Amino acid sequence: MTKAFFIFARLSAFSILQQYVPAPALPYCLHLHERYPFRLKLWQKRQTKVGDFSFRPGRPLQITLNRDLHPFLFLMTYVHEVAHVAVHLQFGPRTEPHGVRWKKMFQDLMAPLLREEVFPADVLTALQKHMTNPKASTFADSKLVNALRQADSRTHHDVQVSALPEGALFRLNGRWFRKGVSKRTRAVCQEVGKRSRYLVPLDAVIEEVQLSLL
Repeated sequence: MTKAFFIFARLSAFSILQQYVPAPALPYCLHLHERYPFRLKLWQKRQTKVGDFSFRPGRPLQITLNRDLHPFLFLMTYVHEVAHVAVHLQFGPRTEPHGVRWKKMFQDLMAPLLREEVFPADVLTALQKHMTNPKASTFADSKLVNALRQADSRTHHDVQVSALPEGALFRLNGRWFRKGVSKRTRAVCQEVGKRSRYLVPLDAVIEEVQLSLL
């Protein structure tokens, strides 16, 4: 990476991070960018992921993040992806994406941020538990997801699968389902027009609903 590109990349990262991460976390996020240099880009909302890390021979390492994320989720996703960069630089490209090395790196990089100056108490409690064995996706941890939603005033009007009666039709990730019997944390749902059945998390936020039976 040339000196000129490094300066440009740092300025670009600063302009993004100062807008999207909680202010107390900004110096540390910039430190991570200097320690593990990469290109940081924003995307519009993506249905399948909130961030990713990619590399190509002869090109700078790259992290992309969704621009619609709440600051707390943006910060967590940023560090999650930086952990991929760090593992790539230290161990090479053949390392298991979310294996032991990544988990340890993610834990180490998140540790300085686990304080109430950065996260509100309820999010911090859920996050501390999550970081004892971090998962590949934040959304696999329902308690952490609920804490993040409570902290995000923009999601107070979201409707979750748990609020729907049996038989309701709802759209999730662009596909329509009919809600069936609820289990402890999931509902048995059948995709409309198909025989396939799925266990859908009760805390999944739906895109659209039709309560009348068709």
